[in-house]
Amino acid sequence: MAKSLNYLILLSLLAIVPSCFCEKSQGGSLYPQFYDHSCPKVEDIVWSVVAKAVAKEPRMAASLLRLHFHDCFVKGCDGGVLLDSSGSIISEKRSNPNRNSARGFEVIDEIKAAVEKACPETVSCADILAITARDATLLAGGPNWEVPLGRRDSLDASLSGSNYNIPAPNNTFQTILTKFKLKGLDLVDLVALSGSHTIGDARCTSFRQRLYNQSGNGQPDNTLNQAYAAELRTRCPQSGGDQNLFKLDYVTPFKFDNSYYKNLLAYKGLLSSDQILLTKNQDSMKLVKQYAENNEFFFQHFAQSMVKMGNIAPLTGSRGEIRRICRRVNH
Repeated sequence: MAKSLNYLILLSLLAIVPSCFCEKSQGGSLYPQFYDHSCPKVEDIVWSVVAKAVAKEPRMAASLLRLHFHDCFVKGCDGGVLLDSSGSIISEKRSNPNRNSARGFEVIDEIKAAVEKACPETVSCADILAITARDATLLAGGPNWEVPLGRRDSLDASLSGSNYNIPAPNNTFQTILTKFKLKGLDLVDLVALSGSHTIGDARCTSFRQRLYNQSGNGQPDNTLNQAYAAELRTRCPQSGGDQNLFKLDYVTPFKFDNSYYKNLLAYKGLLSSDQILLTKNQDSMKLVKQYAENNEFFFQHFAQSMVKMGNIAPLTGSRGEIRRICRRVNH
C-alpha cells in the first residue's frame, strides 16, 4: 500500500517536469505538447464546446467523463466506444454497460467537427475523449491536469470487451480490482477513480438488488443506510422504473468533490460497487477515509490516476488512424 502511494507521489513529481515521461507504449509515447505545432488551438476548441454543453446540462460533465473510462477499459484508449455499428463493426454502444446509459456522443461530434475545421485529419477522437474528460472534471469543480496526447483511433470496436472488461455495479470487490489490474491499474487507482461518482446519475436497475434482495435471500443490503434505502424504494420499485435516475452523490450531485467518500462512511453509497470500497478491503477503506478527510489528497490522486488510465494501450505511430468522423472509420 505504502509502495503504491510512494509510486503515485513519484508520478506526480514526474508530471511537473516539462518533458513527459509518460510510459512508452507500442512504438510511441504520449505527451501533452503533441499538437503544439499541428493543432495549437485544439484544447481551446474542446474547452469551449464542453463548457457550453455542461452549462446547458450539468449532468453532461459526468457523461463525458464516463465515455473516456468506458473507452479506455476496452482494448485501450482508442475511441472504439464512439463507433456506430456498420459493416463488420458491432458498436460498443449496444453493450450492457453502455446501452440506455452511455451518452454525450453528440457533444463529441460537435467537438470533432470544430477541430476538423481548424486542423483537418490531425486530432484523434481518442485524444478528444481524453481532453474532454479533463475539461468536464474541471468544469464540475474538480482538479486540473496536463493531458498526455498522441493517441490514434481504432479501426474496430469490441462488444464483448465492453461487456466483460468494464467493472459492473454488482461485481465483487475482487472482480473489480482484477479488472483494474488487467489494465495496469492498482487499488489506489480503483478507489480514486471511483470518486468520479461524485457527479452523475445511476439507473434504478443498477442498484435495485441492494433494496430488495442483495444476497438472494430476499433481504436488502445491510451495508446500505436503512432510511436512505427506504427513500430510494419510493422511486425504485421491485419491478418497473428501470430507467429512473438517481444521483450517485445526493449531497452535492453536480459538484466534483469528496462528498462521495463521506457518503460511503455514512453507508449511503448508491451502488454496491461504491459501498464495497469501505466494507470489503482494509486498504481501500483507509483510502476512503483519507479522501473523505482531505479533498486535496483526493484531487491529487484522481488526476494522477486519470493520466494513468488515459495511458492504457494507446495506438500510436502508424497504428490505427485519425478518424474524420468519430462515429465511423475512414474507409
